[in-house]
Amino acid sequence: MTLQSVAVYGAGSWGTALALQLARNGLQVMLWDFSAERAAVLQQARENAAYLPGIALPDNLQCSGDLAAVASSASEHLIVVPSHGFRALLLQLKPLLKPHDRLFWASKGLEPESGRLLHEVVTDIFPGHAYGVVSGPTFAGEVARNLPTAMTAAASNPPFAQTIAAAFHGDNYRVYTSTDVIGVELGGAVKNVLAIAAGISDGLGFGANARAAIITRGLAEIMRLGDKMDAQPTTLMGLAGAGDLVLTCTDDQSRNRRLGLALGTGQSLSAALAEIGQAVEGAKSALSVYKLAQRQGVDMPICHAVYRILYESLAPRLAVEALIARTQKSEFQR
Repeated sequence: MTLQSVAVYGAGSWGTALALQLARNGLQVMLWDFSAERAAVLQQARENAAYLPGIALPDNLQCSGDLAAVASSASEHLIVVPSHGFRALLLQLKPLLKPHDRLFWASKGLEPESGRLLHEVVTDIFPGHAYGVVSGPTFAGEVARNLPTAMTAAASNPPFAQTIAAAFHGDNYRVYTSTDVIGVELGGAVKNVLAIAAGISDGLGFGANARAAIITRGLAEIMRLGDKMDAQPTTLMGLAGAGDLVLTCTDDQSRNRRLGLALGTGQSLSAALAEIGQAVEGAKSALSVYKLAQRQGVDMPICHAVYRILYESLAPRLAVEALIARTQKSEFQR
């Protein structure tokens, strides 16, 4: 089934970039912002000057702060809000959506309070609805500028994954399909925490060797958690896992990496978040990933160290020293 229209919720940099890609492919797109005033500015200015300046919004991409109007504009609904606002938005949408409407999301994180995966939140609120997730090594600015990009679309059933992929797929945009929703979600959530770790290491001046070690051993943590939760190893070694991890840990377009850099150079958490000025998913995900790892009984020392830095005020240098001092073991020991 080819999509004709999509409602997109969340007019930050990522939501706007994905809305642009859908519109480039000829879909009618309604982009919602929780601030009616900001939505009106986007609609009138025809660009998201705050996050993606200089990139024009095409005529088939309209902006609105009227949630009911946006919800009624399509049968497919793309959620691109931070994970901590995910449940609240779904609850607002519940009385507005039709029984056969389908939901997919590009939010990368877990539910902060519970540590649950986002598809679990969706099935709580919209039981029986088809759902999916898109993720991969993607920076909003590059997607908005139509630079070459690849990502993964996973869904609760293969036809919906294919439908999502076709909606985004274009000359410079390649989309692979999957039914491993858990693996795609885990990769997208945990990599943000590990990117903070990589940024902290670089901020402390520890160099490329340490960064490579964090990426490699961080991937091992993702794989251990994925194994316990029945994610497919190939997913975690692919775009939504290793690909996104490498991107986020190595490029300063990553807000999570920039947060780590600031912490590594001695800046406070509050000051670093204020300077970045946008949602930093890894700051919330550090808590939810910690809870999930504890619940699943999975050892994730790098993610645990980031949690302690953010939530227990552990000095970054002491956290790194504690990681290095861990008992020796085989590289592939679980």
